[in-house]
Amino acid sequence: MLQTIWFILWGVLWAAYFILDGFDLGIGSLSPVIARNEGEKQIVHGSIWPYWDGNEVWLITAGGVTFAAFPTTYAVMFSSLYGALMLILFSLIIRGVSVEFRSKTDSEKLKKWCDRGIFLGSFLPALLFGVAFANIFQGVPIDGEGIFHGTLLTLLNPYGLAGGVLFVLLFLLHGSLWLAVKTEGDVYDKAAALSPKLWSALLVAASGFLIFTAFATDLYKNYLSVPVLFLIPMAAVGALLLTRFFIGKGRWLTAWSCSALTIAFVTFFGIGGLFPNLFPSSLDPAYSLTAFNSSSSPLTLKIMLGVAGVMVPIVIAYQVWAYMFFRDKVKEGGLSY
Repeated sequence: MLQTIWFILWGVLWAAYFILDGFDLGIGSLSPVIARNEGEKQIVHGSIWPYWDGNEVWLITAGGVTFAAFPTTYAVMFSSLYGALMLILFSLIIRGVSVEFRSKTDSEKLKKWCDRGIFLGSFLPALLFGVAFANIFQGVPIDGEGIFHGTLLTLLNPYGLAGGVLFVLLFLLHGSLWLAVKTEGDVYDKAAALSPKLWSALLVAASGFLIFTAFATDLYKNYLSVPVLFLIPMAAVGALLLTRFFIGKGRWLTAWSCSALTIAFVTFFGIGGLFPNLFPSSLDPAYSLTAFNSSSSPLTLKIMLGVAGVMVPIVIAYQVWAYMFFRDKVKEGGLSY
């Protein structure tokens, strides 16, 4: 029972990270398209400046839960996906440095390098998270001792890249909607015009990914054995359609909320299909790491559950306060960015 609770919590934390840091990554990836001059760059970057570092707390939390609740999975996962995860880590470091240093320099040359860092540090993690999770969905070539039989290029297979494209489009749409919520003027006009185009591209990518999943993975086995689970992908489709409906109405915050639900249910779709697997093996199902054969002791899981019950609400309360405090629209020069 404790393993199942932590498996669900593991999925919820990843969903929270993808929702919150997803719009940061999307905006950073969109910035070369939407921000053409210094004033627009101030507005675009200012729309994420109060939130980006707090949003990444959820990545640390999700990784920490993997380490503490499922240490064997953590060890094998981080060694097998080492190359991809290091690229993600370095990209996020570059983004963080670029975001902070851009506001502290008057050098146009350095600002241009920071702009490049923000773009690369946003686009690469979005792509690589999709690649990593798609590979987990289809299974990773690990043997009975948890040794990875492959290279970074092994992960760049067609299904893995399809997952990368899906995540990039999810985050691009999410980011464009956040810009529509937080900005005015030319930046708002560009974000509002781009959102329906990104939605159409996402619809095609998501449909293709669902079909590809049926041939490349065993995720649908859980759904066929427990049909009620089909409510998860149905909810994802419903949330995506509602996103487009509210885009058409110009109700940007509601559209962004529906986009957040889409990301959540896409994550839950994968988690629901994986259970009880955390890191399935493509070589032999017997080598797969599950919530039951890779978990910590029951005492550890109980203690952690108590800690999470206290700390997670505190983190949520802080982030709610931060979003409320910075709820106004961003204007040029409104933040010292």
